[in-house]
Amino acid sequence: MDRVREALRRALPALGMYAAARLTGMTVMAAWAWWIGKHPRTLLGHLWDGIWYTGIARNGYGLVLPSPTTKGVIFNDLAFFPLYPGLVRAVATVLPLTVVSAGLLVAWASAALAAWGVYAVGERLYGRRAGTFLVLLWGLLPHAIVQTMAYTESLMTALAAWALYALLTGRWLWAGGLALLAGLSRPNAIAVAAAVWCAVALALWRDARTRRDWRPWAAAGLAPLGWAGYVLWAGVRSGDGPLGYFAVQRRWGSRFDFGRDAFRFVRHLIVARDYLAYYATVAVLAVALLALLHLALHRPPAPLLVYVLVLVVIAVGGSSYFASKPRFLLPAFPLLVPAAMAMAKARPRTLAVTAGALAGLSFFYGTYLLAVARVPM
Repeated sequence: MDRVREALRRALPALGMYAAARLTGMTVMAAWAWWIGKHPRTLLGHLWDGIWYTGIARNGYGLVLPSPTTKGVIFNDLAFFPLYPGLVRAVATVLPLTVVSAGLLVAWASAALAAWGVYAVGERLYGRRAGTFLVLLWGLLPHAIVQTMAYTESLMTALAAWALYALLTGRWLWAGGLALLAGLSRPNAIAVAAAVWCAVALALWRDARTRRDWRPWAAAGLAPLGWAGYVLWAGVRSGDGPLGYFAVQRRWGSRFDFGRDAFRFVRHLIVARDYLAYYATVAVLAVALLALLHLALHRPPAPLLVYVLVLVVIAVGGSSYFASKPRFLLPAFPLLVPAAMAMAKARPRTLAVTAGALAGLSFFYGTYLLAVARVPM
């Protein structure tokens, strides 16, 4: 416990900066929402995917609806992984809260744990100052408002960050268990299992003694169980067999097409006009690809690079829901490592200007996404 308290004490400045950033962002969004006659709680807790998570938390799985706007698209709540709605239901059962309020409480607690985990990874690899700026940058991303919505990105990031920290510190069973839980949170959380497999493979290759240790083998076995278990269960529940989960996703309009759909959408944006959110998505994807290259040049630990690479491939290569791609990249916080390292070496005036510009963009764009834009997040 003493080590935990000491780790939390070191992280407090970063967590304070993160909390200030997100509270300011939510305040700006709430002020605009009230101005235009919308309720901030509804925008944060019961919008787009948040509606589906609320339904699962209340009633369990079983809702299937045809899309009211797109022919041939069938919405099935089996597309949503169970950990977040399960936690929401548990909180709403124990505390005198509505399901929507419980969803926000789980999301906010997850965001705090995620920020701490991001700091822990940054501090472990690059020092306290870089870790602090890594958290601040994560909290000031253009889509950072999602971190405090009733969505699953903060929960996955928390589990992923602490799983990566466990790998960096040689805690194999913690890494495997956290990867298992992460696999129950989101489809792209398979990236956490991939990071564990990478770490185990490297350890077995580099040190013959590791092959006689049961813990790395157990971590490798545990890591994919959450993701694979839900995929298989959902497939059987859907009636389409063990791999039926992917049929559920295809009926939603989601599939992996190696980026062809994304390329067509970018081409459409070049020759036609569309929502600001789509152009912002193109910018975020371009920056993410450049950041991935820059991160690789910094030669981070292989599990971190594998984790980020899997997330980027899934986000770029997946079809449909183009405006959601930046949200899918929110757990890819190691992409921000080079920028955090640069900020750690920058002068105070440069830091103030940079942080102010990022804050303005994040607060404006988060408000736009929730209160103005009419595109799925």
